[in-house]
Amino acid sequence: MSKFALLLMFLGLIVPTPALAAEVTGAGASFPYPVYSAWAMSYQKETENRVNYQSIGSGGGIKQVTEGTVDFGATDDPLTTETLTKDNLIQFPAVVGGVVVVVNIQGLAADQLILGGEVIADIYRGQITKWNDPSIAALNPGLSLPDATISVVYRSDSSGTSAIFTTYLSGVSAKFKAQIGAGKSVNWPVGIGAKGNDGVSANVKKIQNSIGYTEYAYALQSSLTTTQIINLEGKKIKPSASSFTAAAGQAQWDQAKGYYLWLVNTPGSESWPIAAATYILIKKDNSEALTKVTGFFDWCFNNGDKEAESLHYVPLPAALKADIRDYWKKAIVK
Repeated sequence: MSKFALLLMFLGLIVPTPALAAEVTGAGASFPYPVYSAWAMSYQKETENRVNYQSIGSGGGIKQVTEGTVDFGATDDPLTTETLTKDNLIQFPAVVGGVVVVVNIQGLAADQLILGGEVIADIYRGQITKWNDPSIAALNPGLSLPDATISVVYRSDSSGTSAIFTTYLSGVSAKFKAQIGAGKSVNWPVGIGAKGNDGVSANVKKIQNSIGYTEYAYALQSSLTTTQIINLEGKKIKPSASSFTAAAGQAQWDQAKGYYLWLVNTPGSESWPIAAATYILIKKDNSEALTKVTGFFDWCFNNGDKEAESLHYVPLPAALKADIRDYWKKAIVK
């Protein structure tokens, strides 16, 4: 069994810890679940403190932390400062990753197929329905594509990954923005829904001639066929930690109030166009949760970079981590 699979099993198989050990509860985005699982395993091993994180989607995470049923929520769809104030929350990024487009086409190798943003948008709008459509063929000269109907797979739950994906598509396609728009839950005109990044990955893996979107670690774990995407600079880019890092390097966190920032379609010749930060939410008036949760993520910021990289996420830069720690101190004092 792979390291990734063991990590996904871990949170459901945690043995009881001593009564004096702290327990942190969290819920939300499936996008960062692999790295949060890895960090939780290492954190418990070193400190005996248990972190129980449930992968239920960003919408569920926001709901649970707002209602006070968990210590922290996790979302890939950052909240505006107005929403944070209204719901009495603090927000900070934890790690950066990438949403990738995956396909199941017989005989196709990873990153062999090239897609553009407008083409992806037209597939998800139901306007491009065949893999040998002229718009796809024009981007892939010499590549033999089947005369087969495209089976579209999307997230059925309230999903930060969907928010990232639809924000990207709304930015590159005016028609997609007008017809479908951006958000954690949208009305998809075609396709079948699946819950979680793992659900989308499983459906693409079993459905011939399908297309889906998922976080990169899930695509690798499921041995899915990833695609290249043409970025803002018109360059064909393969998904990788280096292309996610290139996108993250364009982030202007010092200008982001409440750390509200999107990393989709960033400039740079090497930037992956669907990169994203994933965020943590904590109630401002829950001093116990603030202390426990920031303690866990402080440990992660100090000790978790290698594990994040091994799972193809991008750790936050040192300067941003320092800024976040100052943000925590102010929140806890208040």
